Amino acid sequence: MTHDDIATQAAADFQAQFGRPADGVWSAPGRVNLIGEHTDYNEGFVLPFAIDRRTWAAVGLRDDNTARVTSTFSDDEAEVELATVGPDSLDGWSAYPLGIAWALGQNGVDLAEQRGFDAHISSDVPVGAGLSSSAAIEGAIVLALDERWQLGLDRPTLARVGQLAENEAVGAPTGIMDQSASLLGRRDSAVFLDCRSLRSEIVDLGFADAGLAIVIIDTKVSHSHATGGYAARRASCEAGAAALGVESLRDVGVADLDRAREVMDDETFRRVRHVVTENARVLATVRALRESGPLAIGEILDASHVSMRDDFEISVPQLDLAVVEAREAGAIGARMTGGGFGGAAIALTPIELVDQVTVRVSDAFERAGFTAPEIFTVTPSDGAKREF
Repeated sequence: MTHDDIATQAAADFQAQFGRPADGVWSAPGRVNLIGEHTDYNEGFVLPFAIDRRTWAAVGLRDDNTARVTSTFSDDEAEVELATVGPDSLDGWSAYPLGIAWALGQNGVDLAEQRGFDAHISSDVPVGAGLSSSAAIEGAIVLALDERWQLGLDRPTLARVGQLAENEAVGAPTGIMDQSASLLGRRDSAVFLDCRSLRSEIVDLGFADAGLAIVIIDTKVSHSHATGGYAARRASCEAGAAALGVESLRDVGVADLDRAREVMDDETFRRVRHVVTENARVLATVRALRESGPLAIGEILDASHVSMRDDFEISVPQLDLAVVEAREAGAIGARMTGGGFGGAAIALTPIELVDQVTVRVSDAFERAGFTAPEIFTVTPSDGAKREF
């Protein structure tokens, strides 16, 4: 189905579920993080881009204070009263859309005075692949509610609302990168985000002009940011910042790493080293894209994966195999993307070698006895929008 077909189907499904037409259909994309992993909650730099895999939300206001949500990926229907909604009353997939309503309430919206809503959600963003299916849900819902409740919030504010929902309603201690990419993305470009100031710039990627494609290798090893590994890494970063007497690891440079080694244990040091050097790699990637183009960033992507594998220890054997085999098949650079402990790798690949990369990685997974990966290309795309 085309994206227009999916949007039309979402409206039809809403009619079937709720017995009335939707007010409209809104969509938001998943994202690929080109580089800058686990830097966002350390107030550092990230460089994600929105992708041509999206989530659609057909939404219609109600005449009472009730919110109901359904989806194509779950048989469960969730229902809450907006006046009393809170993190303790939310669980499962519905915590993402309903958590947005709660987070808007935390942003000054009087939920008791708002009309409730029905929402039906569909998506072609793979779940658990590290492509931020969660932020896509949040982006579509927050854009719809901002419009239908006539809130007039700007997109950086909507991104902060999405992050609050993910942190508190879902319980995943993520930074603001995913929501920012989903809401601020632009076709053929990446979002260069300073996670301290929340200032963003659009950086041209130039992949198509350079004859390059981004290949996604979904390992099918599902991950969850709400589980312990992600939270433990964040705690290590906070401990490292405290040991150095700084507000966050954003305040630590590569030149400070010798001192860092002296004041913390080896594991914490390696966590800190990843974040510090990853910030430097983001800046180097932006500079290379602007000065030399995308053919110049392959080695930086490779170095990022090594750092995540060895220092931050968030890779898994499937991701490591995907990266090695993609590079051997002709990708100019490859790395795992997303929070880690599963999910997907990306490979920046000459267009004429995409099939070669696909075959080689698939064969390697089969020989290793791993579940067959899903391999596809993505295109940098526009952010959240109203479809109709």
